[in-house]
Amino acid sequence: MSFYYLSKEMGLALNDILGRVCTHSKDFSREDIAITWINYKSENNSVFKGFGTGINNKKMVYPASIVKLVYALAAFYWIKKGSLLLSDELNDAVRKMLSFSSNNATSFLVDLLTGTTSGPCIEGELWENWKYQRSIINNWLHDLDWEELRGINCCQKTWDDGPYGREKEFYGHENKNRNVMNSDSAARVLEEIMIHIDYQKNDLNLRSFLKRNLNKVVLKNDSLNQIDGFLGEGLPESINLWSKAGLMSEVRHDSAWWTNSQSLHTLLVVFCNGEKYSKDTSFLPLLAKEVYEFNKRYPIKD
Repeated sequence: MSFYYLSKEMGLALNDILGRVCTHSKDFSREDIAITWINYKSENNSVFKGFGTGINNKKMVYPASIVKLVYALAAFYWIKKGSLLLSDELNDAVRKMLSFSSNNATSFLVDLLTGTTSGPCIEGELWENWKYQRSIINNWLHDLDWEELRGINCCQKTWDDGPYGREKEFYGHENKNRNVMNSDSAARVLEEIMIHIDYQKNDLNLRSFLKRNLNKVVLKNDSLNQIDGFLGEGLPESINLWSKAGLMSEVRHDSAWWTNSQSLHTLLVVFCNGEKYSKDTSFLPLLAKEVYEFNKRYPIKD
């Protein structure tokens, strides 16, 4: 059973929206795009199961830095079960991984979560043990038994240049062991972070690390703001937004949660696969603007 109710109305609207946005460039093709869009009603500080739709939302794609949502959630639950001790250093690493998309912080956290380290190639029992340990996050995801997480792979670090040594070997022949997710899995993890965790004072507050400032003056002074060229650019400056983007030479992704009103919230995940999207800064903002405007015109219905 899906974690959101399917909405025929939103499905028709998303097809229409994607059609309009794709007309802005002859290079845009829906085959390269995966979307999960969910609207949520809230009342008395409680958020109810969402109504949503998707396009190619089961298609597996390299997630780039979207995978950092998984590693952050894993860190939260590792701390809760006592497998990790919350420290100022760990808190700072998760903050930098989510807020600034730091690959160095991500590398440190993957090492903590799995008990592995990068380095030169190793062989024999050491190598088999290393691979087993690095699979711990995938095993945890499997044990969650969330339908939308089936088939995803979240075991690799993120890189500025690329992996070397044992990390490169762990990618496998033709990178077959590369991280893969779909837009539904990213949406489910973001939903967990946003509404299913009752954060306490001394918790690792993942939600706070995803909060974005849409003030144009602030954005101008931050070239790596995860807003310009992404979903947040298409939203009003006054809106409350939480998001995590993913960008590299082959993809441009974003996952976002925003508050339309006191009673209506939106979760939107968009994966764009291909070099043309990596270089494009117009598609994601246009799509977010269309979704926002639709929600203004047609409030969510039961």
